[in-house]
Amino acid sequence: MSAVTTVVPDTTATGPRFGWLRDRGMGASILVAVLSSAFGVVLVEATAYIGRMLQSDPYIGDSETLAVVVAILSVLLIGVALYVAAIVTANTFATIVAGRKRRIALMRLIGATARSQRSEVAGHGFVVGAIGAVIGLVGGLLVSAAGIAVAERLIGVVPDVTLVQPGILAPVVGVALTTWAAAWSGSRRVLTVTPLQAIGGSVERSHEDAAARPARHVGALLLIILGTALLGFGVLVGLVTPLGVIIAFVGGLLSFTGISLAAVRVMPPLLRLVGGLFGRSATARLAAENALRYPERSSRMAIGVVMGVTLVTMFAVALESVKVLLTKAAGGEVDQDFALVMDSFAAVMMVLVGISAVIAAVGLVNLLTIGVVQRRRELGLLRAVGLSNRQVRRMILLEALHITVTATATGLVLGVLYGWIAAQSLLGSVRMPPYFEETAGLVAPAVPLVPIIVIVAATAVLTVVAAAAPTRLATRVAPVEALAVD
Repeated sequence: MSAVTTVVPDTTATGPRFGWLRDRGMGASILVAVLSSAFGVVLVEATAYIGRMLQSDPYIGDSETLAVVVAILSVLLIGVALYVAAIVTANTFATIVAGRKRRIALMRLIGATARSQRSEVAGHGFVVGAIGAVIGLVGGLLVSAAGIAVAERLIGVVPDVTLVQPGILAPVVGVALTTWAAAWSGSRRVLTVTPLQAIGGSVERSHEDAAARPARHVGALLLIILGTALLGFGVLVGLVTPLGVIIAFVGGLLSFTGISLAAVRVMPPLLRLVGGLFGRSATARLAAENALRYPERSSRMAIGVVMGVTLVTMFAVALESVKVLLTKAAGGEVDQDFALVMDSFAAVMMVLVGISAVIAAVGLVNLLTIGVVQRRRELGLLRAVGLSNRQVRRMILLEALHITVTATATGLVLGVLYGWIAAQSLLGSVRMPPYFEETAGLVAPAVPLVPIIVIVAATAVLTVVAAAAPTRLATRVAPVEALAVD
């Protein structure tokens, strides 16, 4: 009997062991790992360069405070990038597993265990993470070398600067392990696939099935409650010391993780609310129903955009609030050189945070494409009953628009809230003029208009880009051929 439980190796025309790398979604997952690894390597190199530059300065060389602050900021940004990549990768593998449901059930039918199937998917995640981490390491080193060369031409040579930094291994190893853990998390659905499902199709859970998961929803609710409590506590501590921002940072991670886990319950009502904005035509109603019919698929697509918009908005609001508060602390007028430094720092920060948003955007494009591939039979049926290619393309575009509009609005609200909490917990204890005896206390959030407009415009472009490849795929197969696809 033990011989029956042996898992049959995955043999395809592309190769006996690594043919699965050509599966839809794997390339984008590698790209996510590459971006995360390269981002981490560049930040480590930049931190080392800035630290050496500060030490060589005759005025502040004896103080390592600024270098420590830059190092802490670098670690936090790497952590944010890994966090975003982990959620995107977990969602991608969850979608891939949903598409492999029938194949997994067939393997279970001939004796494979659910645990062995899950280990196989997790192993794929580790290989994807390792490949992406190594490519990202090489790319990050090349970008760092080019950046150092440009910096030396602009500000002069900084002594004792080398690309051989022990810290560059941290993001590389972190990306590989994070991708493996995300694949393991995303493949948990394998444990629920039964051999009898081999006769069925590869579909997502319905709204009723997704709602009937009390353990996950309770865990998500506990994370949201704990994270919210820490956010509030961080604000209170921030009225006394800037260390409140650390408490708020942990609270933000916990609360957003809870929101991500509860997205299958949170997003459908929001999607339903936005769905009425696109009219009552047949394609608009189909697009709205598709987004609501399988909430797991829609929530995976939406949460990546929510995360990217939240991050960029949060940093924009936090930096603008800090700038306003420091201006007030300076008596209402800031030195032009200091203002230039603040604006330059804000621009650099927005670019760095934008990398995490790009990772989230890659996730949306990837998931939407995988979703269309897995729905070929459904799309073929729609074309067989009379929908034209143009109507199918419009339906896919409206689905993407439906999700991105909902996610953008949600991300803007969360971003403003998180950004205000970050600034408040950091600078609530700043002494204010004219006597510098009273602290800033509670201040209103400062919302910069230009970054918000850029965020909205960027998500509009993202919608078009994300829908481009899926709309081509949706109309490429003839209705009869699509109906024959398992």
